[in-house]
Amino acid sequence: MSQTSGLYVAGDSYFHRMDGAVKLILLLTWTVVTFLFMDLRVFAVMLAGGVSMLLLSRVPFQKMALLFWALTVFTVVNSVFILLITPRFGTTLTGSNTPLIPLGYDTVNTETLFYVLTLSLKYLTLLPITLLFIFTTHPSRFAASLHKLGVPYKLAYAVSIAFRYIPDLTKEFRTILNALQMRGLGISRGDGTLVQRARNLTQAVVPLLQSSLQHIESVSDAMDLRGFGTKQQRTWYMGTVMTGFDKLIALLCVVLLASGIWLKRSLFQGFWYPFG
Repeated sequence: MSQTSGLYVAGDSYFHRMDGAVKLILLLTWTVVTFLFMDLRVFAVMLAGGVSMLLLSRVPFQKMALLFWALTVFTVVNSVFILLITPRFGTTLTGSNTPLIPLGYDTVNTETLFYVLTLSLKYLTLLPITLLFIFTTHPSRFAASLHKLGVPYKLAYAVSIAFRYIPDLTKEFRTILNALQMRGLGISRGDGTLVQRARNLTQAVVPLLQSSLQHIESVSDAMDLRGFGTKQQRTWYMGTVMTGFDKLIALLCVVLLASGIWLKRSLFQGFWYPFG
């Protein structure tokens, strides 16, 4: 396995120095609070806060572009399917029906369109914190953080290896594709129909699987030679100690979670629709 550190981008921001366990707690708290609500106002505030934190981390957008666009495309496709399959779903949430876009077999109403907008913003609210965690957390520190939170160190190390292997897998896949193209196999646009290119692309699966198994065997042998798993506990070279500010952030996460539960039960109980 290469000496890369997964998707981690080195930097000197506070989020790079933050204890990995605290960063994980922040991610989990943010996720739980986001899924508590179906309110556009809450998501707008949280999205603004998440984007602010992501900007403070100073991670170049080029490094995050692939994941950013992947989630954006998923959100758009999900929204389109909801509008096409259940064009009047919003009526079940609001009790009103305001026809807006005729589809022939049905009509998309304003309520469903607002529901889709709220749901999309809900997914996007998770994006900045997720990117912040992925690109500012070193895999070894992440494993140490998981172990610090009570996860068995074997499982924590397996997660660390998985994160480290993502760039290697991507690089190997590109190498195999280049080799197939050099042998005259059409994969790029213009090399045939979509079905033909997809069929040609499947020929990369077997060599990629073989290469992956070789990597796994090499890592397994190296871990066995070093006696991995012979002891009940282990220390972590990349482990960090919580600072006072880290503990403050952890406390703020508890406050955020408690506030989210209180707001859910008292003020923002259901789907918010301002036009009803």
